[in-house]
Amino acid sequence: ATPSSSSASLMSGTLESLSGLGEDGSSVGSDSEINGLTVRRTDKYGFLGGNQYSDGGDKEVRVEVARQREMKWLDMFANWDKWIKHRFQKVRTLRCRKGVPSSLRSKAWQLLSNSQELLLANPGKFEELEREQGEAKWLDIIEKDLHRQFPFHEMFAARGGHGQQDLYRILKAYTIYRPDEGYCQAQAPVAAVLLMHMPAEQAFWCLVQICEKYLPGYYSAGLEAIQLDGEIFFSLLRRTCPMAYRHLKKFKIDPILYMTEWFMCIFSRTLPWACVLRVWDMFFCEGVKIVFRVGLVLLKQMLGSVDKLRELQGMYETMERLRNISPDMIREDILVQEVSVCECVCLVPCFCFCSQP
Repeated sequence: ATPSSSSASLMSGTLESLSGLGEDGSSVGSDSEINGLTVRRTDKYGFLGGNQYSDGGDKEVRVEVARQREMKWLDMFANWDKWIKHRFQKVRTLRCRKGVPSSLRSKAWQLLSNSQELLLANPGKFEELEREQGEAKWLDIIEKDLHRQFPFHEMFAARGGHGQQDLYRILKAYTIYRPDEGYCQAQAPVAAVLLMHMPAEQAFWCLVQICEKYLPGYYSAGLEAIQLDGEIFFSLLRRTCPMAYRHLKKFKIDPILYMTEWFMCIFSRTLPWACVLRVWDMFFCEGVKIVFRVGLVLLKQMLGSVDKLRELQGMYETMERLRNISPDMIREDILVQEVSVCECVCLVPCFCFCSQP
């Protein structure tokens, strides 16, 4: 499902009109980007434009280094149980934090999350769920949400294209698999990211693991889990970056106002794409603690100095900054380095289960 970096044309199907999408928070670029979709080449991640389009400025790994990393991961795959049981620290620090090779990311995420085990334990289950009718109230909402997910990505740019079809299949199947949970709109971008890396059935079981193992309760009605973790997050911020904490408290900006999308979408709608992938690599290995750390690092970057706060004179300006993080503000290598330093979160219990092998 990984798009070719040289692809210059859109998928078959009618290009979805993108006007007005910004009102619901999706990533929408300028008119020039929209008008240029038919001629603009995709970036190496499959984006045709928008806020997460990469202009090629990402740091490239040398070919020989990339091949060496791939060989190390292939060796781990061949002896996976041994590595996880006896050498997990090396998997965490020397493998996942350095970034999973893009060619192996699909398999790595499935193994790290144990979703491959779920898939093998439930042969034919996904097809069985697909055959069921589903509840109309969920299906209507899912249908309306499809065009809002990464409209500038080649997989999802065309109405009725294979990307939107697979996304519908996964989200519908989950409402039948967990009728007590139903559908939460934050699940759509998460499922879309998975589809960029793996087929629908594998993506479904990976989504199940995220919803039930990594972020339990996050997608339930009422959002109690995310609210509780918001309180924990704010108390951690007080310890790790008092200046940012005082600023947010001064203007009565509750964590739920900015961290809901960050946490529930695992930063997939927030960060430059190279950063998103590195965050997900660490998240699948280490669990929800990574989401906490990334959030703390972002607030420190945006609100952690007098100079940065000088231009944020009120609630409105601060919320604008938090909701529209400039790609220039956060670089992939700096983010990973800062997240690695922010180990304090590991010592603090939170509502969600921090996945450990």
